[in-house]
Amino acid sequence: MKQGVVSRRTFLRLSGVSLGAVTLAACGGQPAAPNATALPQPTAIPTEGPHAIVGDVLDFALKGDWPGRFGFVKFKLHAGFFNGEKAYFVRTDASDRAYAEGEKLVWAPVLNAAEKAKDVIANMYVFDGGAPEQLPILSTVPSQVNYSPLWHIHKARPKGITLYDSEEKLKGAEAAGEVAIEAENIFIDSPVVKWPSGELSVDPEKAKYLGGGQLLEPVDTANMTVTFKLHECFPGSRYIVTDTSAAPMAPMMAVAASTPTQGLIGDNFNATAKIWVFANGIAGSGVMGFQPAIFDSRAGDAVWSPFWNHFTLKWKDGTTPRVLRSKDDVSAALGAGEVEQFNGTPDTHPNGFVVNCPVPVLAPNTFSG
Repeated sequence: MKQGVVSRRTFLRLSGVSLGAVTLAACGGQPAAPNATALPQPTAIPTEGPHAIVGDVLDFALKGDWPGRFGFVKFKLHAGFFNGEKAYFVRTDASDRAYAEGEKLVWAPVLNAAEKAKDVIANMYVFDGGAPEQLPILSTVPSQVNYSPLWHIHKARPKGITLYDSEEKLKGAEAAGEVAIEAENIFIDSPVVKWPSGELSVDPEKAKYLGGGQLLEPVDTANMTVTFKLHECFPGSRYIVTDTSAAPMAPMMAVAASTPTQGLIGDNFNATAKIWVFANGIAGSGVMGFQPAIFDSRAGDAVWSPFWNHFTLKWKDGTTPRVLRSKDDVSAALGAGEVEQFNGTPDTHPNGFVVNCPVPVLAPNTFSG
């Protein structure tokens, strides 16, 4: 197949970045995930048929009757309070195994590393007792500069039935001895999709990976559902895109900005995993118009994280592009000098960024080039 190349201008157009985009914050080191070596690491491509691995998935398909090369996934929606108003979120991954199994979420133990960097997480308060209409309280939403979709769970135990609808009111009640609050050792990835001042964008044309947004229809608060584009990734994964630490890129990517998640790539810990996207090569359903991305593990692996440390691969002149399907294929191509690797993108290298891309569905890969 003919090799294609994404020019700087074309890449920026596809990614939704102006030529004058702000330089992104530099990524840190990548030490091994805590305790990961002591846990099972299933890395084989699944042989079972397509199936949801998040309990809140109501329906999905690997492709749809629209021009874009992506499917859909419909989630159950959850509501919470932020500053006296409602916000709506989905749930995908959790750091604690018992919590993940009980709530039917993906277990991602590396997210426990967030405990070492409190400024990368937000607070979610869930209630044990209290007012019948009480909802969880969120400390932030995407309209705030401190928004992070990675939440530290706190258990709130009110003594009465007062309704609390903001973190400020809840903290005041705690100070007055009316509520007991206990931080739990649980961190969950729960992207907010609708908040008091906005919501994630809908792509009416359904033709491009980014297009007008990552939602296929408006957030449905009457039926409490939300429907995302569902993208293919190696090995055996289907994922959604919700937010990025690259705040200058977020508006044109039509996802939320989550600047604090850049800190998940730390000097003394790492709560991300690598993803490689392609800037040229074989045409396909990837973000830049070439083959699907490659993830270094799959959801359910001990080293899995939905927060992706983004890298770009570019086939060198004179090489013959082929479909790469695993991190081992990437290592071999890099070792043979066939491809160049860029932290973030060729235009941002050596500075990188994080993209939150949970995997709600596992399925054998269908892309063959």
